[in-house]
Amino acid sequence: MCAAFRVAVALTRVLYHAAAGSVLGVARVLFAAANERCLRCVNQAALGRSVTGTFCGDLLVGAMAHSWRVLMQGLTSLMFLCARADEYVRPPPSPLVLTAHDKPAAHPQQVHISTVGSNNMRISWVTDDRKAPSVVEYGKSRGNYTVSTTGDHATYRYFFYKSGAIHHVTIGPLAPSTTYHYRCGKAGDEFTLKTPPASLPIELVVIGDLGQTGWTASTLSHIGGADYDMLLLPGDLSYADTQQPLWDSFGRLVQPLASARPWMVTEGNHEVEALPVVGFAPFVAYNARWRMPHEESGSASNLYYSFDMAGGAAHVVMLGSYTEFEQGSEQYAWLERDLAGVDRRKTPWLLVLLHAPWYNTNQAHQGEGEAMRAAMETLLYEARVDVVFSGHVHAYERFTRIYDNEADSRGPMFITIGDGGNREGLALKYVRGSISQNLISLVFFL
Repeated sequence: MCAAFRVAVALTRVLYHAAAGSVLGVARVLFAAANERCLRCVNQAALGRSVTGTFCGDLLVGAMAHSWRVLMQGLTSLMFLCARADEYVRPPPSPLVLTAHDKPAAHPQQVHISTVGSNNMRISWVTDDRKAPSVVEYGKSRGNYTVSTTGDHATYRYFFYKSGAIHHVTIGPLAPSTTYHYRCGKAGDEFTLKTPPASLPIELVVIGDLGQTGWTASTLSHIGGADYDMLLLPGDLSYADTQQPLWDSFGRLVQPLASARPWMVTEGNHEVEALPVVGFAPFVAYNARWRMPHEESGSASNLYYSFDMAGGAAHVVMLGSYTEFEQGSEQYAWLERDLAGVDRRKTPWLLVLLHAPWYNTNQAHQGEGEAMRAAMETLLYEARVDVVFSGHVHAYERFTRIYDNEADSRGPMFITIGDGGNREGLALKYVRGSISQNLISLVFFL
């Protein structure tokens, strides 16, 4: 165990015992227990699972549990304001940052871009006007659009919600490391993007579990101040959790960054949104809004895919933690083919992203990635993957190179980065005596 980790654990214990005798300390314990139970029920409902024998056995009671959680968050916020300055109080969950849209129905919103192949870019956006054209005009000078490309659009329904027109247009071929100016739907604002470089070095931003809170806004502000080439996000984007307007708000929140650099994402548990009792399949909103280049990589599903960057010097594999991954599944067979096609003499870097971490000493989400690790880890090891990024656990943790729970110089380095700013806050408790605890290279409490 590293020194920073031991100090943090010791400090947490002191603070806990100092508060235990106070009313505030008792209230915090009660809130944590109630909030954890309520949130588990809501998450289970989003996954389409009933929780037999508990107070959240059906969707109605799950919704009541969610309301209770919101109420408890309000009460804990009040407690935070009334607490004495000399007592430690974990800050309450950060409020949502809801980004409104007050422009005409044909005005493009929620604009984001993603790479397609070696020199194309997909432009995606939404219009309230479902008859708006799926056209992107672009060029290298402001206001001077020398090329026009047409794509497609679709809508989806979720209960009484009907989305606007979700447009996808692939433009290119584009030159590397080049700035382009573009307009969507022949209306609204002009946007500017920069294509990634065709060789190393390439600068990446990797974040997980982003959400749309004040913490999220802070994360996005830090990213906006950096000169990067591409953003990678291993799941849990909007935290809409069946509340579809939150997908729209999230798209508007990230638009300033996501319209300027490619955002490559994969799904997390908060994207599932399955309600099988009423016929809602999983990932309806995610698949409609965040189309990734799965077909170009030979994948039959938007939930897992791969792509090259830096002119093929790096290969990135985006895996799906919430679709079938066992040996014999489509994802397993696809991954086997994809990794076999990587020539490491030409591609020195091999990166993998997935949502639920395979190695985790945090108390949160213990063991949730184990089945996938057992099924797929050998494929990554034999391909000599360099690094695996995951989210889900709302903390930062980095392991040394590892394979099958043992330190191995030929295995990947595993890094958890699930602290992007979501509403649930940080996960600060770690497991003492974990079998992999001695393999921790570094732990940061952010």
